[in-house]
Amino acid sequence: MIVGVGTDVVDVARFLAQLERSPGLRERLFTDAERHLSPASLAARFAAKEAIAKALGAPGGLRWHDCTVTREPGAAPRVHARGTVAARMAELGVTRLHLSLSHDAGIAAATCVAEGREPGSTA
Repeated sequence: MIVGVGTDVVDVARFLAQLERSPGLRERLFTDAERHLSPASLAARFAAKEAIAKALGAPGGLRWHDCTVTREPGAAPRVHARGTVAARMAELGVTRLHLSLSHDAGIAAATCVAEGREPGSTA
């Protein structure tokens, strides 16, 4: 059952300019595993975290570092949730997050589908 869907779009140049203007922003938004990525990939990770939050109902209090987005060549992106993000997933009965990332022509985009159990289901 689909619990929620979220989408976000980021202008890569604008995002990079913001990272350059605010030196601590990269550390605030991204985990150690994400910080080394290219500007386009960082923008896509930011869009992914926003899309994930939207798919989870955009509650206040989600922490940026409680979600890491990774991708192996040839594989779909993976979400590693912990802390506030994992707690919100459990609260909603979300068992899996499906994530799609793209960046082209100066735009980064992400879509997240939160999948969960049917209400009252034990499976």
